[in-house]
Amino acid sequence: MITHGPVQTGPNQHSQLKRLAKYGPRPVPVMNGGDEGEEVAAAAAGPPPPLEWKFSQVFGERTAGEEVQEVDIISAIEFDKSGDHLATGDRGGRVVLFERTDRKDDGGSRRDLERTDYPISRHPEFRYKTEFQSHEPEFDYLKSLEIEEKINKIRWCQTANGALFLLSTNDKTIKFWKVQEKKVKKISEMNLDPSKAVGNGCFPSSSASSSPRPHTANGGYPDKSYNYLGNDLSFPLGGSQALRLPMVTSHETSLVARCRRVYAHAHDYHINSISNNSDGETFISADDLRINLWNLEISNQSFNIVDVKPANMEDLTEVITSAEFHPTHCNTLAYSSSKGSIRLIDLRQSALCDTHSKLFEEQEAPGSRSFFTEIIASISDIKFGKDGRFILSRDYMTLKLWDINMDSGPVSTFQVHEYLRPKLCDLYENDSIFDKFECCLSGDGQRVATGSYSNLFRVFGCSVGSSEATSLEASKNPMRKQVPTPSRPSRSLSSITRVVRRGAESPGVDANGNSFDFSTKLLHLAWHPSENSIACAAANSLYMYYA
Repeated sequence: MITHGPVQTGPNQHSQLKRLAKYGPRPVPVMNGGDEGEEVAAAAAGPPPPLEWKFSQVFGERTAGEEVQEVDIISAIEFDKSGDHLATGDRGGRVVLFERTDRKDDGGSRRDLERTDYPISRHPEFRYKTEFQSHEPEFDYLKSLEIEEKINKIRWCQTANGALFLLSTNDKTIKFWKVQEKKVKKISEMNLDPSKAVGNGCFPSSSASSSPRPHTANGGYPDKSYNYLGNDLSFPLGGSQALRLPMVTSHETSLVARCRRVYAHAHDYHINSISNNSDGETFISADDLRINLWNLEISNQSFNIVDVKPANMEDLTEVITSAEFHPTHCNTLAYSSSKGSIRLIDLRQSALCDTHSKLFEEQEAPGSRSFFTEIIASISDIKFGKDGRFILSRDYMTLKLWDINMDSGPVSTFQVHEYLRPKLCDLYENDSIFDKFECCLSGDGQRVATGSYSNLFRVFGCSVGSSEATSLEASKNPMRKQVPTPSRPSRSLSSITRVVRRGAESPGVDANGNSFDFSTKLLHLAWHPSENSIACAAANSLYMYYA
């Protein structure tokens, strides 16, 4: 199905039409920052084949019938930029770190393997590294409000001197953590008979001779063979030269997490987003009505850069739902709203960015408005592509891919929950319609992913002509619930290429004929920054897949 949008014919459109007449439509999702010639070559080669996903690992797997504790449910997932570390946060305020292990033993042998005829087919493997208690439950006595310890977001910061740095936040307080290996030092023992020593390395009183020791006027001993330590101590063979004195030896290393800074008392409403700036010095935090800019080194001061709070709260029509910095431009950030719009702002324009530089929103189809229209249009998550050219947004029904150079509408729309449209009343009654699903993009920008109900997640190909739409279950057999989707070749519309794809949909039942379980939902997932590997959370279990 192709959705039409308003076609504008300004000066920019004339140049686009000339380019389209010569080269054809731009292959939108190729986000490698290359030139048009590379994009045309990619389009001529056709879309990449669908990925075949395989189970890699699971951490915290539940046994049959095991009850999940509320505090153990995972609420945040984040890879670092290198992809060698993964962090998860849970509702109990804990942050758990995992590190990659399959690269440890590559060393020089990697070059030898690259010289051979066969490729390296090792998939990412992670192991538990450490965990720490990031937040504790608090109580705001002024507002009589209980503040949960649940981790809302985690963001990795730049590493330094072998230490890991990350930001974690709950509803009110952001914390800056340093995780570093520390050597636990141990004192080596002397090689004296331990049965002859007591206390803190002291000798028993009987070990000293009670007889008076002869001495000369200058304090020396005339008889060099006099045993002034007594007969109870036995030196090792070889005499005093073979005596091993106590020394400090490195026994083992342990990871220590230390809270470096606490950024508090800056938000009246619940924090929904934090995002690092590409300058490595600042970050933003966003709540329902405001976005604040912080310096990592300064915890007692922040700058309010976006404020959508009206003078009269009765005039409030929309709230901020997510915010993220541009991956390379330190002056640009985007934030989404509950009305389904995305605003791009430039920090160079003014201190308070109350006006946006670009607005991205899809026009509502005439006659389609209902009681649920605004609820399902609310954007729960946005993510920039790796090169910053595209923004991926997730609302309740769809995934949308936006080109920041084209604000007339999304370049691609992927239907995720269209089969739930007849059930919106039921979903409203049980509050499921307010679930906030996250989204992510692959490192090469050719695929996008998001979660769904029944612990399913969906992967879509977003290259021109791609019909990839795969449904996978968060289990050891991810392909169990996949439903084949007939290919739908995309068509171009003059200067606007807009594609709508449906992903493995069925009216309320899965491939096995079971009804969808709205109590099991996969809200959080993350794509490895450089490889086709996905980590996703199903309740308290962390599942990892590769392709």
